[in-house]
Amino acid sequence: MVEEKKAAPAQPARNASHSVAGGNQAVEAAAESANGGKASRSEDYFAGFDFKGLEIDMRAMLKNGVHFGHQKSRKNPKMSEYIFGTKNGINILNLEKTVERLEEAKMFIEKIVSEGQDILFVGTKKQAKNIVLSAAAACGMPYVVERWLGGTFTNFKNISGRTKYLRDGQEAMKRGEYAKYTKFEQMKMAEELERLESRMGGIKNMTKLPGAIFVTGVQEDDLAIQEARKKNIPIIALVDTNVDPTIVDYPIPANEDAVSSLRLMVAYVCKAVIDGKDKKGTAMKVEADKAKK
Repeated sequence: MVEEKKAAPAQPARNASHSVAGGNQAVEAAAESANGGKASRSEDYFAGFDFKGLEIDMRAMLKNGVHFGHQKSRKNPKMSEYIFGTKNGINILNLEKTVERLEEAKMFIEKIVSEGQDILFVGTKKQAKNIVLSAAAACGMPYVVERWLGGTFTNFKNISGRTKYLRDGQEAMKRGEYAKYTKFEQMKMAEELERLESRMGGIKNMTKLPGAIFVTGVQEDDLAIQEARKKNIPIIALVDTNVDPTIVDYPIPANEDAVSSLRLMVAYVCKAVIDGKDKKGTAMKVEADKAKK
């Protein structure tokens, strides 16, 4: 059950003034259209979002509540280096540290994506599902927004067999190959494919282990983190004041409960993926030009 965070005053102005990049209208619009976390499954949080104009901006983080942590009594001691202080019993994250860690994660994401590897987006808690789903669609990455399937990484061979079955079945249905069966048999086949789609639709095109995973909830998606660690898959994650940041490779200190904060931070990660793809495309073009000479 997600802990509700109490209102806390904004972080002192001296942090807000250290903006990495100002004047970002796309970021400011994020909070205004978040709808209080009550998004429908059909809502696309990143429809028409200006990723090219998105820049890491501390003022945008303040506006979207990225700095609000959990109650002081819930603090994980290992998060101390990322906490600016407390106000009214609420831990306040140091956004300068958030920017530093976000920049590190951004560079890593761009590198591995430019090398042709995928980032698996994971966000199964209620307020993160639609945001993660929308972001993964926007940058063309696999995702998990429902229950994590045990063995997704550690038993990838079997999982790959099921996703292949799903892909092949959906293609066969599109081609009308099931028409030779009775209506009852067709209905049963369609139900099975629908069930598989709901469970593993986000990873059905993931034919190899990803280059890294991005997790929005360390506690909620601990199984994904455990499997990633076992398979030495790098982990990028939002870390709130009540979690252990040392279990992930690229921790990004941020409020992981508020929809406005989630949308902004996920947008930064999504943009890093898009930039990585752009670099890959540029590199391929250069190589193609060389080959023509």
